[in-house]
Amino acid sequence: MTNELCFLTACEVSARIRRREVSALEVMQAHVAQIEGVNPRVNAIVTFHPERALAQARAADEMQARGEPLRILHGLPTAHKDLVPTKGVRTTWGSPIYKDFVPGEDALIVERQRDAGAISVGKTNTPEFGAGSQTFNAVFGATRNPYDLSRTCGGSSGGAAVALACGMVPIADGSDLGGSLRNPASFCNVVGMRGSAGRVPKHPTKLAWNTLSVEGAMGRTVEDVALMMQAISGPDARVPISLTEPGSIFAQPLARDFNNTRVAWASTLGGLGPVDGRVVAAIEAQRTTFETLGCRTADAMPDLRDADEVFRVQRAQIFAASHADLLEKHRDQMKDTVIWNIEQGLKLTSQQIAAAELQRTALFQRVHAFFEKFEFLVLPVSQVPPFPVDQPWVREINGQPMADYLEWMKSCLLITVTGHPALSVPCGFTPKGLPVGVQIVGRYRDDFGVLQLGYAFQQATGFWQRAPQLSPRRASASPLTRQMRQSGRTSAPSDW
Repeated sequence: MTNELCFLTACEVSARIRRREVSALEVMQAHVAQIEGVNPRVNAIVTFHPERALAQARAADEMQARGEPLRILHGLPTAHKDLVPTKGVRTTWGSPIYKDFVPGEDALIVERQRDAGAISVGKTNTPEFGAGSQTFNAVFGATRNPYDLSRTCGGSSGGAAVALACGMVPIADGSDLGGSLRNPASFCNVVGMRGSAGRVPKHPTKLAWNTLSVEGAMGRTVEDVALMMQAISGPDARVPISLTEPGSIFAQPLARDFNNTRVAWASTLGGLGPVDGRVVAAIEAQRTTFETLGCRTADAMPDLRDADEVFRVQRAQIFAASHADLLEKHRDQMKDTVIWNIEQGLKLTSQQIAAAELQRTALFQRVHAFFEKFEFLVLPVSQVPPFPVDQPWVREINGQPMADYLEWMKSCLLITVTGHPALSVPCGFTPKGLPVGVQIVGRYRDDFGVLQLGYAFQQATGFWQRAPQLSPRRASASPLTRQMRQSGRTSAPSDW
């Protein structure tokens, strides 16, 4: 029963709770056991509070017994990325600087999940300050890919993706600047959505007008992501870029007729960067699937010139604004890539910043014109399959050297700059069984349309159902977990 509950979709678990076929407590007990058995092997959940989660599950059952209205996410276990503040629960940003920091308030995305009835089991691992699509840090160590423990899970929402893939939680939150919702979803055979800027309001934040970094939903299926988006989307007066549409737009039926829908096809990224042949093969194998759905595919890629430069300038600007004060005081506690990004931002000239703004506007106009011809763009999520976990970042693709730790993520970061919504959906596996995701990009702010095409593709393929073959270490609490409880610690071990 435990395994069955842990690998049901969030929508199905929710339905069973509502029909009183299973209690919120039983659901939580199953997931706590799964975490205790599997997490020591992958290190996805780095702060764990099972007693608190179980108590809240009992309270949820009591509320249901009293006949109170059930909320959207009633009784569903969730976990929060360790970049978002959680009141009374340690939040480290993956940095030694904050290894013992406990916030006094919740992030809005945490608050909305709680208000929707979800129950947090803890925090998920992330690279330091979310920098890089490889999840490791000096506080907790590396998070491993459950499909091959010698490989990375991607990042920066890597802990969330692994927790989902392993059945530790049915829903989780993440964030995305250069691919951090999409890349780990691709590497772990789950679904991750980068919604339009402001779709999921971000508070608190130092940069309220930032449109490059977004928060969003992850799940094992597109339906589960849509369910989560109902709870976390919608306007907030404290967030100036928040969109006015309510989260209820994601409650609409996902099924849709795609007959004669124009889809641009770019399995090789239109020559904008190298793509590993195993990734290309997995995506090309599914072109006929999209065509069977009724889509009319054509080889095409929008004109993304200057997108890489814009991303680098604006990302560096964000890092300088967010972390320059920490660099001055704690340089010796920061990893080299974070230091590099901050210093790049501090070196920017007013001319570079102004040029990036002008280039991004021109880029948006070109991409907008492109999407008048096509409704969707299909391309790789990641340019490589999961790589060794002891490798900080990809150094070369197809023999072409990567200049830095951003270059191998072009397939995601180029889309980030356009401002268009994008979804990572399971698309198949390499010959050695490593997951490959496909990225579906839609028209500006058509987040729901992107989910609809992702849902149709998912229903036609079913790749999400292939769970990792990772046996729990033990059915009851592991020695590590018992030791953590006895000592009062809530962190998982470091193996990096």
